[in-house]
Amino acid sequence: MGQRINMQEIHPKAYKALINLAGTVGRSNLTPIQTHLIKIRTSIMNSCAYCIDMHTKEALKIGETQQRIFLIPAWREASVFTDEERALLALTEEVTIIHQKGVSEKTYSEAEQFFSPDAIADIIMETISMNSLNRMVVSTRFGRHVKPRVVHH
Repeated sequence: MGQRINMQEIHPKAYKALINLAGTVGRSNLTPIQTHLIKIRTSIMNSCAYCIDMHTKEALKIGETQQRIFLIPAWREASVFTDEERALLALTEEVTIIHQKGVSEKTYSEAEQFFSPDAIADIIMETISMNSLNRMVVSTRFGRHVKPRVVHH
């Protein structure tokens, strides 16, 4: 099962706009670790192997630990995440599954305890951007022909 369609060829303007959105959001005031927590958690939730592979490798390169990456799916039970990171991950999850119940008052107010309105906007936009990219990659099977590289540390 290879790649289905090439969005870059069929819809070059839309593809470029999506990539530009990701680049614009990537220049937010969130730390690189915070940004990668969002990207990895969103990609795990959307079962986007290509993005999980890419963003976990990037996170390792900037100093994230393997243990924390392994525990992202179980962040609620893992003691390796700060309260601030838990608020970020909760908001990321609720934006990703917004169709289920929206963003709860509890999650939003917890985010407000740690993040400015600008930072909350950055978290939401990063999550929206990553969800869009995940949906494009998964639906078109982008990257299916790419063999993941093994990273040794």
